[in-house]
Amino acid sequence: MPCMIVDCAIYRHGHRTEGPSELAHALEAARAEGESFVWIGLYEPTEEEFDLVTNEFGLHPLAVEDALNAHQRPKLEVYDDSLFMVLKPVVYDDVRDVVATEELMLFVGNCFVVSVRHGEGSPLAEVRKRLERDPEILRHGPTAVLYAVSDAVVDHYTEVAVLLHADLDELEAEVFAPLGEDVRHTASRIYSFKRQVVEFRRATLPLTEPMARLAGTQLPFVDEKSRPFFRDVSDHLTRANESVEGLDRLLSDILSAHLAQMGVQQNDDMRKISAWAAMAAVPTMIAGVYGMNFAHMPELRQPWGYPVVVVLMAGLVVWLYRMFKRRGWL
Repeated sequence: MPCMIVDCAIYRHGHRTEGPSELAHALEAARAEGESFVWIGLYEPTEEEFDLVTNEFGLHPLAVEDALNAHQRPKLEVYDDSLFMVLKPVVYDDVRDVVATEELMLFVGNCFVVSVRHGEGSPLAEVRKRLERDPEILRHGPTAVLYAVSDAVVDHYTEVAVLLHADLDELEAEVFAPLGEDVRHTASRIYSFKRQVVEFRRATLPLTEPMARLAGTQLPFVDEKSRPFFRDVSDHLTRANESVEGLDRLLSDILSAHLAQMGVQQNDDMRKISAWAAMAAVPTMIAGVYGMNFAHMPELRQPWGYPVVVVLMAGLVVWLYRMFKRRGWL
C-alpha cells in the first residue's frame, strides 16, 4: 500500500478482515458480499497519491479538492456517489494555553468509508479500535463509522471546554487579586485566551448545521435508524457550543473588569500625584514671590519675617496633607 494509506480493512458482519492489496478489488468484494464495507484511512495525501482513491471510489472532484487543500470549515455535502463531511478535532495544550485545530474529512458511500486526516489530533485510531471491539455497531456499516467519529470529536470538545473553564478560573483569580508587577501582562493574557476561544469556536459552531441535518433529515448513504444517535451527538455539540459562548462572555466581562480596575488604579495614582503636586506648589509659589527681590514686600525688613514665612509654608503643607488624607487622596 502507498505510505499515505495508514489503514485499510473490510468489515464483514461487524468483524475486521484485511482488505485486498487493490482498492478496486476490496470495494468489489465488499459490495458483492453484502453487509460489508471498506474503511480506508489516509494521512495528508498528495494529489498524485489521492488520485488512486478518487478513481477507484468515484469521489467528486470538488470534495477531493477540499480534502487535499484542508483549511475547511466543518460542513456536510451530498454528492451523487458519496457524502463528504469535514470535522475539526481540537487539541488543547494547557501548558502553553494554546488551542490547535486539526482537520478530518470523511467520504461515506455505498459500502465504503474514506477518512482523510490532517494533523496529529485526530481520534480515528481510538475510534477504529473501539468500533472493532463492538461488532454490533459495525454491523450498521459506514453510518456507524460516521456516527462514531462525530461522537468522538464532539465529546472531546466537551473535555477541552472543561479544561478551558479551569484555566479561566485561574485567570479570573489573577485579575481580581491585588495589583502587582505583572498587571500590565494580564490584558495580553486575557486577549490571548480570547483568541484561543475564538479558534475553538470556529471548530464547534459551524458543525451545528451538519449535525442537525444528520439528525433530522433523510440523507443518502446514512441509515435512517441512526437519527437518534446523531441527535445525541447534536445535543452534546449544543452543550459544547454553550460552554464556548459562556467562555467568550466571561472573558469579555473579565477584560472589562480588568480595564475598569486599571482605570480606578490610575485615578488613585493621579489623585496622589495631584495631592503631592499641590503640597509642593504652595511653598514654591510663596518662595517664588519672595524671591523676586522687590523693595517693598511685607515683613521684608523684619527680623522675624523669614521664620514666619517658613512656618506659614509648613503650616499650609500640613493643612493640605491632612485634607487630602481625610478625602482618601493619600
